Amino acid sequence: MTLPASRVLVTFAALALLCLASTVAAAQERLALVVGNGKYDAVPSLDNPVSDSRLIARTLEQAGFTVTLLNDVRQTDLIRAIGRFGRDLRTAGSEATGLFYYAGHGVQSFGNNYLLPSDVALTDAADLALVGVEAQAVLRQMASAKNRTNIVILDACRNNPFIDIADMDDNGLAEMKAPTGTFLSYATAPGAVALDGESINSPFTAALAAHLTEPGVPIEQMFKSVRIDVLRATNGTQVPWDTSSLTRNFSFVEAPEIDREKAADDALWASIKGTSDPVQILLFLRANPASRHSAEATALLSRLIAAEASPTGTDRLAAVTPNEPSRAAPAIDPDTGPESDPTADLPGESEREMIERARTSGQKADYQAYLDVWPEGTYAELAAFEITILDTKPANSAALPVEPAPGAAPEPAAEPVAQPAPNNGEAVTFDAPLAVGGDGVVGRTLEQLITGSPLFPPIEGLPEEYWKNQNCSGCHTWQRENLCIQAQTYLSANAERALSKQHPYGGGFKANLRRWAENDCK
Repeated sequence: MTLPASRVLVTFAALALLCLASTVAAAQERLALVVGNGKYDAVPSLDNPVSDSRLIARTLEQAGFTVTLLNDVRQTDLIRAIGRFGRDLRTAGSEATGLFYYAGHGVQSFGNNYLLPSDVALTDAADLALVGVEAQAVLRQMASAKNRTNIVILDACRNNPFIDIADMDDNGLAEMKAPTGTFLSYATAPGAVALDGESINSPFTAALAAHLTEPGVPIEQMFKSVRIDVLRATNGTQVPWDTSSLTRNFSFVEAPEIDREKAADDALWASIKGTSDPVQILLFLRANPASRHSAEATALLSRLIAAEASPTGTDRLAAVTPNEPSRAAPAIDPDTGPESDPTADLPGESEREMIERARTSGQKADYQAYLDVWPEGTYAELAAFEITILDTKPANSAALPVEPAPGAAPEPAAEPVAQPAPNNGEAVTFDAPLAVGGDGVVGRTLEQLITGSPLFPPIEGLPEEYWKNQNCSGCHTWQRENLCIQAQTYLSANAERALSKQHPYGGGFKANLRRWAENDCK
């Protein structure tokens, strides 16, 4: 029977995915051979190796290893297990990780280390290679697999069971040379004796199991922590030893993967959630409809819009910090300036009246009168910027029309002028260099500023990694259309608070946006 072409494609795709999955699994494979010999036929038995090996086997399984566990194993079976371990590593491929752990009797003779099987019997040092298992055999099997990471852990220096045999009087194990890509760990320093321990586990294995599953800890750092614990547990008498020829980083348990999208969403919201500008919140919601902060942003936007509609603006502080009691505007003498709490950030009625009078008249003298009374006032930056604009405007230019103060009688509309909103004699346009606005703004166009970087943090105390050398378009999704929407909000009579707040570009960036909006965002 012939399968339809579409069916063949689906089957082929499924097979390809299965092959890919098996390849990934092989690339990440971890194999371990764990041996614990405690009960011996002809030499003194040890209390803890079997419980040590079982503890390590369980711990390695938690770390993603496929574990083969052998206890009280005889020589023939141990040799076969090591050979099978080597074959499994060769099959697993170059990206696999191999680990061999041994707890039990181990001795050195003529510079070579031997692991003692449970049926070992020795009367002459020359026979050790015939009745023991050379530790170097494990390293040879691992090296033959040509995999990139191998680990050998030997808790095998408990004591010398052959102390009465001639030429068998060396204590501990000799230091071995490991093939490239191997990490070797000994329970104690070369030539020294390790303790079997007074509990069910040796001090070395207990410390190893305690630290092995710590997420994201490099293997070198992990064994350093093991060394510290063993030194503490043995009052400094046992010093674990390790040597490494690893060529890449390795951790038994990988660090939790950072959710980069969540972190970026949190960082973006943190950078603007303290704003009192509803446009910023609106742009955030428009650019991030799936943000987990959408509900919080929507609620803040509603409060800010309500505060914008307030005739006095006294709800603005409550809008930004709704859980804190709002403060009434302090009583201020218009002839002497502010004498109350300097931390109060809401202008008194007389200050608002003065800035509204200046905006209504558009005269330099009125803006200067405001600055004379309120040199540190809420609208001081705005007033200074307007004076700069007026100083650069041709003498015969008409004052710009402005919205009247809330509740005030409307002024007659001024006659339109040929060139609106001067910028050193010219209108503010999207692609023309700005002539006023302070450092970071003057000489650059709005088009360039869209892709610029802040001069200082948009929110006080914001860590540098969230704003330093960052593209402003990443925070505001700035495009020409969105920037025009923001600019148009500065045309309203209630926009002074937003205009007066320093922008991270510094200078009069917002005021330039307003002039651009007055020029129909051309």
